[in-house]
Amino acid sequence: MSDRNRDRSGENPDRPPACLAPLPALIVDWYRENRRRLPWRETVSPYRTLISEIMLQQTRVEAVKPYFERFLATFPDIVSLSDADDDLLNKAWEGLGYYSRARNLKKCAREIVDRFGGVIPQSYSDLLSLSGIGPYTAGAIAAFAYGQPVAAVDGNVLRVTARITADSGDVLTPTVKGRLTDLVSSLVPKDAPGDFGQGLIELGALVCLPNRPPKCDVCPVRALCRGYAEGIAERLPVRGKKTERKLDRRTVLVIRSGTRTLLHKRPARGLLAGLWEFPNFSGGFSEKEALDAVRAYGLEPLRVVSLDPSRHLFTHIEWQMTGYLVLVGEPDRPLPDGFVMPETDDLLSRYAIPSAFSAYTRRLRDPLPR
Repeated sequence: MSDRNRDRSGENPDRPPACLAPLPALIVDWYRENRRRLPWRETVSPYRTLISEIMLQQTRVEAVKPYFERFLATFPDIVSLSDADDDLLNKAWEGLGYYSRARNLKKCAREIVDRFGGVIPQSYSDLLSLSGIGPYTAGAIAAFAYGQPVAAVDGNVLRVTARITADSGDVLTPTVKGRLTDLVSSLVPKDAPGDFGQGLIELGALVCLPNRPPKCDVCPVRALCRGYAEGIAERLPVRGKKTERKLDRRTVLVIRSGTRTLLHKRPARGLLAGLWEFPNFSGGFSEKEALDAVRAYGLEPLRVVSLDPSRHLFTHIEWQMTGYLVLVGEPDRPLPDGFVMPETDDLLSRYAIPSAFSAYTRRLRDPLPR
């Protein structure tokens, strides 16, 4: 086997399956007629493709749309992103979650400036060498922005391909994922690699749906689909059992002095690294334990009110949170290192607070209890 065929970067192997030869044209034609109007598609550039694809990792299209142009207004190009202030970067990303993506974007931008003179590279291998860019994102930038004949294989494409080929292997395993990636790579048309790649993704988003019956009656490739012919499309793809999330009970303290609220900056590494948060602790605190924790900051509680419980799902952890609103007097000594106490307007405009705490952030404009 040649190096070209061994490489799963998406460069076309020589012989696509004959039975699937009509597939690229069907996908491209359908996509051009039915594609959604999305901001990163209306004006295409390597930078816009990079930002949109990183945002779309683990985030729904509809959730990304309102953040995309806002982020570009703050960081209009690679150079501005490479020099971004971390707090401003996190604030621009606020609401999208998985903040490590934003940190990796800045690192990636710095590498592009240092290694490629501020120009996003065209080749798959160069793209793959950048921080935060994996095989799918490298393929997407190369194909969608530069028209390179490479494959961009995400979960939508794996699902569509597994159903078309009636592949019953576990798509979460490297062997099956590699097999399906090689198949897609063999089908990429040199004259429309971007439309083909986006067409497969769009088909998975609009027709060949996840966790629901596929809309086979309107599928443009139904005649080629073995999963449809064999009546098993709805049962595909096969996915191995995911690891259950670990439960973590936490107590969140919303500590306020008038219109100022205490925030703490998380460590530079680990979960929610470098973001601002309400002070919180592992375990379910009683009211007395909550007040003792407030006093440990050198603050004197005046009143405490229980808040509604909340929960937040991370990839591998579920936070189950109990909250207390604690009104305190004016601080009479400097706050501990890593803590600030901004006014509400300043807090909401400048400080990036993870969506894990959104149930508490929403309460900051509520009238204070008397």
